[in-house]
Parts: sequence; structure tokens; C-alpha cells
Amino acid sequence: MIGKFIQWFFSPSKVPIVEEVDVYSKLIELQERIEALEAENVENNNCFYELSNSIDAVDARIDILTAEGLKNDVWRT
Repeated sequence: MIGKFIQWFFSPSKVPIVEEVDVYSKLIELQERIEALEAENVENNNCFYELSNSIDAVDARIDILTAEGLKNDVWRT
């Protein structure tokens, strides 16, 4: 039994180890995917900057309204 296992283990495989792959086409495909991801990354960064600017503007407006409310004593009822 061990002899059959050793013979099987060391016998050449009938299945090819590496399939035929067109490396150049895979490289082109990866470059296209990278370009698409970079473009999407730029769009996401622009959206994040717009959101950040909007939040900063709202925060500044809240600070102004709070200061005016305290100055005009609006908060007392």
C-alpha cells in the first residue's frame, strides 16, 4: 500500500501545471482596470472635498447664528 502511494506521488502528473495564458492581453486588461479605478478615485475625492466644504460652510453659519443669538439674547424665553 505504501509502495503504491509513493509510486503515485512521484509519478508525473497528467494535468498541466500551468494553463496557456495570453500574458499581454491580461496586462492590457489590468491596465484598463487600473485606469478605471483611478478615474473613480478622482471622482470620489472630488465628492469628499465638496462634502467637506459644505460641512465647513454649515459649521461656520451655525457659529454665526449662535453668536448673534447670544448677542441679541434670543435664547432666553
